[in-house]
Amino acid sequence: MILQRLVRGEATVSELAEPHDMALPSFMEHLKKLEAAKLVTSKKEGRTRIYELAPDAFTPAKDWLSEQSAIWEGRLDRFDDYIKNLMQERTK
Repeated sequence: MILQRLVRGEATVSELAEPHDMALPSFMEHLKKLEAAKLVTSKKEGRTRIYELAPDAFTPAKDWLSEQSAIWEGRLDRFDDYIKNLMQERTK
């Protein structure tokens, strides 16, 4: 839910924590882990910490999914060819 919220734009810790039923220190640990994973970035404005989605945060996942998609499209195309050949052989 945190990342979904940040897709809409930056948010303060309080805004991010509001829908979650957990202590603020525990919630902050989650934010620190997201930042360590380079999915979010934060900045301090006065006494307020503001988080936003990291630029290109999902590029590695998107690249991996694209590669997997190409692999499976090739497999499905070969499978389709195989089935077509089987059907042709049965009709002969």
